[in-house]
Amino acid sequence: MDSALRQALEDRRQQQLYRQRQVMHSAQQPQRRLGNEAVLSFCSNDYLGLAADSRVAAAMIEGARHYGVGSGASHLTAGHTDAHHQLELELAVFTGRQRALLFSSGYMANLGVMTALAGRRDAVFHDRLNHASLLDGALLSGARFRRYPHLDTASLERMLQTCQSQRRLVVTDGVFSMDGDQADLVALSALCQQHQAWLVVDDAHGFGVLGAKGGGSAAVSGLAADQLPVLIGTLGKAFGTAGAFVAGSDVLIETLIQFSRSYIYTTGLPPAVAEATRVSLALVQQEDWRRQHLQQLIQHFRQSCTAAGMSLLPSETPIQPLLIGCAGKAVRISEALLLQGVQVTAIRPPTVPAGSARLRVTLTATHTLEQVDRLVSNLKQVMESDDAAH
Repeated sequence: MDSALRQALEDRRQQQLYRQRQVMHSAQQPQRRLGNEAVLSFCSNDYLGLAADSRVAAAMIEGARHYGVGSGASHLTAGHTDAHHQLELELAVFTGRQRALLFSSGYMANLGVMTALAGRRDAVFHDRLNHASLLDGALLSGARFRRYPHLDTASLERMLQTCQSQRRLVVTDGVFSMDGDQADLVALSALCQQHQAWLVVDDAHGFGVLGAKGGGSAAVSGLAADQLPVLIGTLGKAFGTAGAFVAGSDVLIETLIQFSRSYIYTTGLPPAVAEATRVSLALVQQEDWRRQHLQQLIQHFRQSCTAAGMSLLPSETPIQPLLIGCAGKAVRISEALLLQGVQVTAIRPPTVPAGSARLRVTLTATHTLEQVDRLVSNLKQVMESDDAAH
């Protein structure tokens, strides 16, 4: 077995696609410890800087004192606590939906939604750049699986016009995780209503960051609950904790409880995490300065990169991709930055399409303008050096 697997690993190394974990020795903050070295990190999805917030940590500690460390069972046996239940109620109010349902991770939420709502007689239409968990969920569902070009609603409309399937699901990220751009939810909702399709939105990277009080892509779009019936969010990004949720009608949530295998057969999220999330949810809504500062950093970074002659993909979110193209070059630049004490991840296929390797810069509300200036300066220097050497 090892011999057969070793060849596949070697092939990945030769293609400059081999991935390695970096062991961090500090909390999620801009200044971190990588081994014995201090690094300035621009890799985290902790967009609002809540993962290391002392108030969130204190709530988790108190939750562990009260409930213990683990939930001990699935939600449908003995693992559903008052902490989980109260968080679900608060997430429902936050999203303006009748109910919300907690999952152990965003991946499990997406698998659970897709497999519970679609089957062999149905059709699922995916934006080509949707997250892998949405794609995997559609494949597992057994439904007819079609992908439309990224953000191309005209192509999607042509597909819907010829679809004869029993159920039709249109599935999209709210904010796309590797490009940082946003789906046109108003246009997608209109198409869904016209063709009797259900709109499913994974807003993992929008919640907390976009909209009034951090309501995400749904809040920005202004769509009512019946116009966007299935709304998915994760808690490990802007909320700073862990887990995920689905928000929607009472009928939707009951359907997921009864038919979603990744909910039914999974041990519940630790209740202490739920307690911590209740605090972070309140902070997301109350501390608007985090979003304001984040937007300032985004504009400053984009303007500075333009002035330095570096071209970014269009994005108004904390995800700021610098397209490189060649996987090997992206790795070289990332490694050279790390030698200067700046951590930026090189994103390569299969995470992104072939030929579109990039540096994925992510900004957080705990970065400073001075730290962003350092990043731009080091980026410019490293990229010019790499071009001269190759």
